[in-house]
Amino acid sequence: MAEYLQEVSRTFNEFLFLPNLTKKDCILSNVNMKTPLVKFRKGESSAIELNTPFVSSIMQSVSNDTLAIALAKMGGVSFIFGSQPIENQVEMVKAVKGFKAGFVESGSNLSVNDTLKDVLAKKREFGFSTMGVTEDGTSTGKLLGIVTGRDYRVDYDASTKKVEDFMVPFAKLITATIGISLREANDIIWENKLNCLPVIDKNQNLQYLVFRKDYDGHKENPFAALDSDKRLIVGGGINTRDYKERVPALLDAGVDVLCVDSSDGHSEWQKETIEYVKQQFGEKVFVGGGNIVDKEGFAYMVSAGADFVKVGVGGGSICITREQKGIGRGQASSLIEVAKARDEHYEKTGVYIPLCSDGGITRDYQMALALAMGADFLMMGRYFARFDESPTEKLMFEGSYVKEYWGEGSNRARNWERYDMGDEEQGLKFEEGVDSFVPYAGKLKDNLEVTIAKIKSTMCSCGSLSLSELRSKARLVLLSSASIVEGGAHDVAVKKVGS
Repeated sequence: MAEYLQEVSRTFNEFLFLPNLTKKDCILSNVNMKTPLVKFRKGESSAIELNTPFVSSIMQSVSNDTLAIALAKMGGVSFIFGSQPIENQVEMVKAVKGFKAGFVESGSNLSVNDTLKDVLAKKREFGFSTMGVTEDGTSTGKLLGIVTGRDYRVDYDASTKKVEDFMVPFAKLITATIGISLREANDIIWENKLNCLPVIDKNQNLQYLVFRKDYDGHKENPFAALDSDKRLIVGGGINTRDYKERVPALLDAGVDVLCVDSSDGHSEWQKETIEYVKQQFGEKVFVGGGNIVDKEGFAYMVSAGADFVKVGVGGGSICITREQKGIGRGQASSLIEVAKARDEHYEKTGVYIPLCSDGGITRDYQMALALAMGADFLMMGRYFARFDESPTEKLMFEGSYVKEYWGEGSNRARNWERYDMGDEEQGLKFEEGVDSFVPYAGKLKDNLEVTIAKIKSTMCSCGSLSLSELRSKARLVLLSSASIVEGGAHDVAVKKVGS
């Protein structure tokens, strides 16, 4: 006979915070949203911490290099989607790691025999106006000079003009030697009024470029998620099929953290994948697992060695797993049970395993609810798909601007690997995701700043200045259908914009 659970499957929409005492120090500027990304032992810190508790979903229509850069600047992290050729995913990871407020590997280089035509072609291809000129034209060859946008005139100079005739030669360059700190490099830039400082080794081989604009960018993004070399942090999605080829390639590209992209993490295929990563590359290579909805699934992920666990099945706005298969659970119920299991595991073993809440969020205040219920960070797709930085085009649809957004289980994504049931034959007979539009919302930074302010305001009303304090102090109450209506604008005629 089937097992019947008496507990109702509940969503975030059924809960509300009760206010606690708001003390005078409970102001937005005092709220700290730092949170661990990967597991750690009691008394220690997580090897990777986020300054804001947001990660973007492992989806074709969400997480490319452009969005990853924008989100990392704001303190979160993106997991570059894995439902693409390995080499394409690798290039996206490299693009994020190369975009940083610090030591930048020269991504576009020239030789002295190249021409102005070559310079302009590389500028169009890579978007860089400053390029190193090396003996062999590579990023680490012997540095012979630098070309910037101020060294030529497109409407005056011949396209056949040789680079050696208009570059700034090495003898006139101010350079630094490998081993210099970022602070020291920035001091040289400011003292000499430079826009770019080449960093070379003892043999004059180019190693890095340090830019004035990156220093300015760092000042504008003080909470950016950075690695030990001051590069932006980026994650990569993997599947349970080609992980033996994909994982080494992503690690070589500099990926900071991996995550198995799967509809159902409570499977032997996922455990084999995580165990392979740990056995082949050790504990310093971090990989998250999921998705799961209960304490049994959490225990299974722990036994596999997951560094964080994703919670949620069927709650995404484009996910139809529950409709198609009848599999899943309300996101609030899932998170509450798994968080309890996580806390018990921590008390028993001294190992804290962060939880990622994935799906079920439609409003900003529900993000605060998920964090109060035990999530350490939130994975979102629809939220990020709306922004300029997501991969899809902005379109006009029925009089409004929208962006395309499709599920990884849709026929359009054709990402059947995430629904691995062990069959060698690729493909599924039905979809578990839809193809849709989401309202266009503008720039990520502008929207995320508002969202963060709302969450911090909710935390202050709960008397909490940190996420751990929110989890311990928050008081939640279930809502009736009548109180849900009461919570919005009602019994009035709402004015239209401009009226």
